[in-house]
Amino acid sequence: MPVYVALLRAINVGGTGKLPMAELKALCEGLGFSDVSTFIQSGNVIFRDGGDAADIAARLDAALAERLGKPPGVFLRRPGELAAILDANPFAAMEPNRVLVSFFAEPVPDDALHGLVAPDGEEVVALGREIFVHYPIGSGRSRLRLPILKNGTSRNINTVTRLHDLAQALKTRAATERNPRS
Repeated sequence: MPVYVALLRAINVGGTGKLPMAELKALCEGLGFSDVSTFIQSGNVIFRDGGDAADIAARLDAALAERLGKPPGVFLRRPGELAAILDANPFAAMEPNRVLVSFFAEPVPDDALHGLVAPDGEEVVALGREIFVHYPIGSGRSRLRLPILKNGTSRNINTVTRLHDLAQALKTRAATERNPRS
């Protein structure tokens, strides 16, 4: 079964979407996902499931909507996709905690950067289903405005790296369990 990372929008951020990770894990297991684990409190889930990615995201979003009162937004990536995102990072030379990747369900439109206001020297690049933002003064102090970002969910490069590593480890473990050496 394929390994997925689900990145959830608006979970345990700014007092909204309160959801203990143990409860999130149980919810995912209740949906039939295998080998479920979570990473930090901001809504990151690693699991295996044999279904279609769009169906998995829709089922998880619906279950979360029932629990939270509204759908938070679920963005799935496979380990290889996370590796490609890390490889494509246009700000790889910058401090990884000052580079955020915003994830979206679909490729961002050509006009994704319309309305960008970057008064603190922020740099923004849209690639595929992600938008990379370098925050020279840190995202917490930044006054960056980019309307499309509210439709996605963001993680810093350190978190994306760790999620990739956890997903890759699960993928390797699952492959080893399927094909144990004698």
